[in-house]
Amino acid sequence: MFGTPLITFQMPDHDQLNAAFRSRILEKQAQDPAGVQHSNVNGWHSDADMLDWGGAPAQRLGQTLCDLCTNFTLDPGSPAKPRFGWHLRMWANVSGPGAANQTHAHPAFWSAAYYVDDGGCADDPAKGGELCLVDPRYPMTAMAAPDIFMRGADGRPKQVEQLVRPKPGLIVIFPSWLQHAVRPYKGDALRISIATNLTVVPKV
Repeated sequence: MFGTPLITFQMPDHDQLNAAFRSRILEKQAQDPAGVQHSNVNGWHSDADMLDWGGAPAQRLGQTLCDLCTNFTLDPGSPAKPRFGWHLRMWANVSGPGAANQTHAHPAFWSAAYYVDDGGCADDPAKGGELCLVDPRYPMTAMAAPDIFMRGADGRPKQVEQLVRPKPGLIVIFPSWLQHAVRPYKGDALRISIATNLTVVPKV
């Protein structure tokens, strides 16, 4: 009951795209080293106007996200020709050693993460930096017997969180109301990601 949708997609030809993203994001960080403070801890967070300063790579990513989200969103009143479109807010995150993001949610419809540089996390789990998606049934994380688990349909214990390990070119999309966090990055490089909120608007 009450399944939670999770969309994953590997961006094709992401090497060249990510090289352009990395250059532009680090340039933006140098221009605005203070950045913005939201859920980020010890990491840099840009403003949410990356569609304006991110150039063609940001526009391409934004269009891909719109296409993916449209495919997984239904307008029952007009299923063959949806009457909605998307308003996007996009920002960059640069996480050095020890950086993380606190648990939070977003005021939108879909939210997405895109990985420019995983900082070595994909090949070495000890470096952390995973995206942590938290079970929306909050009491599951605070039950009276935390060392005892309900059995799932697959016979395995039901977990209260799902970890997604970053890798370059990976897109992860989830409902904006789903609480999520980023585990501390324990590597010695830079972990660079792009986050996007997609809000439903009337199609024009």
